[in-house]
Amino acid sequence: MITLKNDDPEVWHAIQNEVERQQNTIDLIASENVCSPAVQEAQGSLMTNKYAEGYPSKRWYAGCGNVDTVESLAIKRAKQIFGAEHANVQPHAGSQANMAVCFAVLKPGDRILGMDLSHGGHLTHGFKKNFSGMFYDIVHYGVEKETGYIDYDKVRTIAKNTKPQLIIAGASAYPRILDFERFKKIADEVGAYFMADIAHIAGLVVGGVHPSPIPYADFVTTTTHKTLKGPRGGLILCKEKYAKQIDSIIFPGIQGGPFMHIIAAKAVAFKEAMTEGYKECQQQTVRNAKAMAQEFIKRGYNLVSGGTDNHLFLIDLHNKGMTGKDAQLLLESVDIILNRNTIPFDERGANEPSGIRIGTPTITSRGMKETEVTKIAECIDKVLSQPNDFRIKEEIRKTVRDICVQFPLYKKEAYQSVE
Repeated sequence: MITLKNDDPEVWHAIQNEVERQQNTIDLIASENVCSPAVQEAQGSLMTNKYAEGYPSKRWYAGCGNVDTVESLAIKRAKQIFGAEHANVQPHAGSQANMAVCFAVLKPGDRILGMDLSHGGHLTHGFKKNFSGMFYDIVHYGVEKETGYIDYDKVRTIAKNTKPQLIIAGASAYPRILDFERFKKIADEVGAYFMADIAHIAGLVVGGVHPSPIPYADFVTTTTHKTLKGPRGGLILCKEKYAKQIDSIIFPGIQGGPFMHIIAAKAVAFKEAMTEGYKECQQQTVRNAKAMAQEFIKRGYNLVSGGTDNHLFLIDLHNKGMTGKDAQLLLESVDIILNRNTIPFDERGANEPSGIRIGTPTITSRGMKETEVTKIAECIDKVLSQPNDFRIKEEIRKTVRDICVQFPLYKKEAYQSVE
């Protein structure tokens, strides 16, 4: 980054500080991950210069031959790794992907049945301040208070009573397997479209450690980062019969020129997802989450639903006498990064909720396994159990630094900051 260093040292320094931060902290944010240097190189390429409104071979601008090549590769690879009939790789983010599906098949005021945000859903599944809550009539399902699991019989009852036009399965904080086949049966019974939002679990689906929604859903949306390990962006997969509806809603419906540098990076990430190493990483991500969850249970922590089947879990901190915000700030002070999170039926607000969310994608991408996640759980427990003990904090900071040195963010020959 010599040119950037010379032209804009303020931005350069901020980037170098971020390299340092990511290298020297343990990242347990469930929606974050590490994308490869190859993905970053594609994302940072001069393909960002090119306007390419339209689709391969059907552009509104001249000079699109090379960007046609990368978008065609991204489409082909996305369809291959997911086994989908059609793929649109242009959504700028997962939220735009969800918006496109809603706009393609619904009218303003139509009813959507989605998971309650406070129970683990997402903003785009009907939060009142999001486009989904503003434009559509929203009905929610959630989890059972006693178990933390979705009760599909209750979902069916809600669907039969409310007759939604679209049912959304997917979550940002649900630690259990989603039964896509069951959702599809419910949708068919009430005559609704079925959309699966797999933004969090897409990499797990590709890696074979979570059931795929492709055989059941009319539409599948996802981000391309998180467990998928690509650049920040969105993706829509659907049945061929919906291809024209989706493509025309993305462009010219809600977006103009696609980000061709991001699409190039998506193509690279999808190729990486075809490797055995990628699949092993996804399997290890789940093993790590399960091992860490069990370690917290052994140490007396209450986990929503009692554990996890995927890459994340939620800890209810009621019996620890602190809020999720307290825990987040305390752990950040010892270089352990995670996020506060509401828990189902939380009596606290979103700013100071009763829980924290822990995910294992980033640490797994760095090479950490069961031994390390057990050690990390021990570190978290020590800090939360003795929040005012300065010596404990110093000890944990050193342990965190030692772990980070042992498992670098990238091998030095792949990625180096400029001194």
